[in-house]
Amino acid sequence: MRIDCPLCGSRDRREFYYQGAAVMLARPGPDAGEVAWDNYLHLRDNPAGVTEELWQHDGGCGSWLVVTRDTVSHVISKVEMAADVKRAMQAAS
Repeated sequence: MRIDCPLCGSRDRREFYYQGAAVMLARPGPDAGEVAWDNYLHLRDNPAGVTEELWQHDGGCGSWLVVTRDTVSHVISKVEMAADVKRAMQAAS
């Protein structure tokens, strides 16, 4: 699989480190209890289909990227700088 880094161009996925889903999880409060913390740390969706994922180009420029990828076919449809996605989300709210 190849990822098109906006700064470095097309690179092998081994240059990148997968960080997980790009959606922010609601962090439980300190007094939320053991079950809430266990769920937060260990339970994740594992969807088959198009997802947005957070990757870091740690073998290159170090950029954080939001990669839109089909988890069944591994086809990547979009790669954006995470900072740009964050700014767009803040401007929309």
